[in-house]
Amino acid sequence: MKVYKPENIRNIAIASHQGTGKTSLAEAIAFQCGAVKRLGKVTEGNTVSDYSPEEVKKKVSVNTSLLACEWNDVKLNLLDVPGFLDFVGEVDAALPVCENVLMTVDASSGVGVGTELMAERAKELSKATIIFINKMERENADFNRCINQLGNALERAAVPVQLPIGQADSFKGVVNVLSKKAYLFEDGKTTEIPMPEEMAEDVEDAHFRLMEYAADGDDEILMKYLEGEELTPAEIKVGLRGAIAKGLFAPVLCGSALNNLGIETLLGFCASYLPSPVDCLPAEDADKPLALQVFKSITDPFVGKLNLFKVYQGNLGAVTALYNVTKEKEEKISGLATMLGKGTVPVTELCWGDIGVFAKLANTGTNDVLCMKDKPQELLPIEFSQPTYTVAIQPKSKADEDKLGAALQKILEEDPTLHCVKDPVTHQTLLTGMGDTHVDITLERLVRKFNVLVDTVPRILPYKETIRGKATRVEGKHKKQSGGHGQYGHVFIDLEPCYDQEFVFEEKIFGGSVPKQYIPAVEKGMKEAIMEGTLAGYPVTNIKVTLTDGSYHDVDSSEMAFKIATNIAFRKAFEQAKPVLLEPIMSVEIRVPDEYTGDIMGDVNGARRGRIMGMEKDGKVQVITARIPLAELSRYTIDLKSMTQGRGKFTMQPDGYEEAPAPIADKVIAAANKDK
Repeated sequence: MKVYKPENIRNIAIASHQGTGKTSLAEAIAFQCGAVKRLGKVTEGNTVSDYSPEEVKKKVSVNTSLLACEWNDVKLNLLDVPGFLDFVGEVDAALPVCENVLMTVDASSGVGVGTELMAERAKELSKATIIFINKMERENADFNRCINQLGNALERAAVPVQLPIGQADSFKGVVNVLSKKAYLFEDGKTTEIPMPEEMAEDVEDAHFRLMEYAADGDDEILMKYLEGEELTPAEIKVGLRGAIAKGLFAPVLCGSALNNLGIETLLGFCASYLPSPVDCLPAEDADKPLALQVFKSITDPFVGKLNLFKVYQGNLGAVTALYNVTKEKEEKISGLATMLGKGTVPVTELCWGDIGVFAKLANTGTNDVLCMKDKPQELLPIEFSQPTYTVAIQPKSKADEDKLGAALQKILEEDPTLHCVKDPVTHQTLLTGMGDTHVDITLERLVRKFNVLVDTVPRILPYKETIRGKATRVEGKHKKQSGGHGQYGHVFIDLEPCYDQEFVFEEKIFGGSVPKQYIPAVEKGMKEAIMEGTLAGYPVTNIKVTLTDGSYHDVDSSEMAFKIATNIAFRKAFEQAKPVLLEPIMSVEIRVPDEYTGDIMGDVNGARRGRIMGMEKDGKVQVITARIPLAELSRYTIDLKSMTQGRGKFTMQPDGYEEAPAPIADKVIAAANKDK
């Protein structure tokens, strides 16, 4: 592939609601550009961008794929992004590196939730947006209905630059609103035909709207337009490019990706009107020292690691080494390439604004910045969504256990929206993702890529135990004679609540009843004892222990004997001091559209046993803050999507512990005793 200057590059994320034909569109574009020789189909599992076994099996996109295509001396870097909401991390990575977001809409089913969310995200990131109303050949296809829905769903106007000639079974071509010329789609070719007379008025109305946006896209052109002068084709192009880049409107085109209809006109529009890196990045980036950022990492057991990156500054030519500023390590570079699905395509140079791939870098991962060692540079990191759906996993066998750690590390390097930790209280391995499908796919990858088998098991919540009463002068005595030296330790303790610290130890020994050399053993023994309470075996917190008295034996006393005596005293005292079970509480922020606020608040106050702490308006959404027991949040990721049709989202952080209600505590204690 030849070298392209920034002004001839179009970086386009194809991102929209699931099932609207994004992958089919990417396939049709690659075919129309001549990058592939046959038009693959998702249903047949042979598309160039959906190539992983999970994608072929489930017939949905799971990973973002890069398809670098060439069209009339313009390079198109297409990022085919999954539409399923569980894979929002792929959206997080792809949208920041593209100047344009191409959203597909199913002409028969209309605008989906995923399209609305993608439009919001594109606006937040100041990305140009273009709409392709797909599946125009489908029964019930309705172009005008889609336009009306887009007007309500997008926070910018959706303006047709094409109008369809027919729809459903009669769909056969489009009228170009700008040129007022009609085109027939037949056998994968586009031929000009006379414009149908009955469409003249609609075409004129749409043309007028586009002229207004062309004028708004450039100040000089606006002045000429307001003075009543006719705009030249060159001025219209400049104005529309400016208006699209500024996000003043979203141009709408239509066709059928599956049947390769309308793809040629779509390509022509993208090449002519969509912004390039030059339109969106500072011009001086060309003269700045080289800096590139990895936005996606892929680990393949056969190929090794692949790092997709964007060049933000300078030009990347033939180099043998680059410096990873993030990891502070030098990386050997074996060659430059771009990608077409899973295949790499060699290149000799990548100019700033371009996207490429490195293979087999030893230390580089997502969000790392690479540059020349003598000219270190910094770039803002990509922000990824916080995962909220957690499952506990355990290896099926000892062999799986030995391989699990290394395999998980590689999986986590690929996907920043996956987290995995070992719970210090329950000792379970907790895997957290964006939803159940996300986690299921991850477990399938563990098997396929690394031959590691794991089971999901019920999660044990990290409860704690404490006391609400006091116990005074509780005795603990350990005395054992077995010939020779015996064992002797004897203590008296007071136990009481301590609400501002987890554990406090004091001693009030008079007259040396417990020698000073054994007092540290008593404290250490107490710290060990509180690791397991008497109710359900959970750690004990918020207590104060005072050593008040005891006795010793000149020969038989030892540190171990006093530790055992302390444990005995603690267990007696804990039972006397009104022990209670504490459950973990989370601080939760829920963001939902206005119309769902009542249902969400009712659910939080009711089934979730939560407390609403506040609510405020942020644009079109309500932000609800609440404190909710962790026990009631295990399926909240799934339930919130269901209650809000995928429009709601939430984040949560640990926010202390509270006493569990008696029915909850009784159930937990009974389960713990049964396990014992």
